[in-house]
Amino acid sequence: MSQPNSRDQCPCSSGRIYGQCCGPFLSGHAFAPTAPQLMRSRFTAFATGDVEYLRSTWHPDTRPHDLGLDPAVEWLRLIISDTVRGGPFDTYGEVEFVAMYREPSPDKPGSYQRGRQHERSTFEKVEGRWLYVDGVL
Repeated sequence: MSQPNSRDQCPCSSGRIYGQCCGPFLSGHAFAPTAPQLMRSRFTAFATGDVEYLRSTWHPDTRPHDLGLDPAVEWLRLIISDTVRGGPFDTYGEVEFVAMYREPSPDKPGSYQRGRQHERSTFEKVEGRWLYVDGVL
C-alpha cells in the first residue's frame, strides 16, 4: 500500500484526482472541511495503509491504543449513502457509508472474497478540526 500520485484517481470514489481530493488532507497540508470529506479521507487512509492519518483524525476519547491494518485487505470503493449535519459550520455530524473490499479467501488459496462494511459514523469538530468519534455497524 502506498500513497497515490497526485494525478491518480482518488481511492475515495469521489471521481476527483487525489491531489485535489484527499491528498492535501493525508499530507497534512489541509484539514477536511466537512465530516463527509473526513470520511472520504479516512477511507483513502485505509486504502493506502496510512495509520498515522487514521490515528490523527480519531477522537482521543475513542481512539484505540493499537491500530493494526491488515495489508492483505484491499479497499475498493466507498459509497456515502446519508449524512446528517457535518458541514463547515456544524460541530457534530453523522455519515452513513458502505465500504467495499476484497481479501484473500481462507478456503481457496490464491483467490479472493469480497466484503462490505456498512457503518453509520459519528464525527465531532474539536478546535476547528473534524474527528471521527465512533461508528455503528
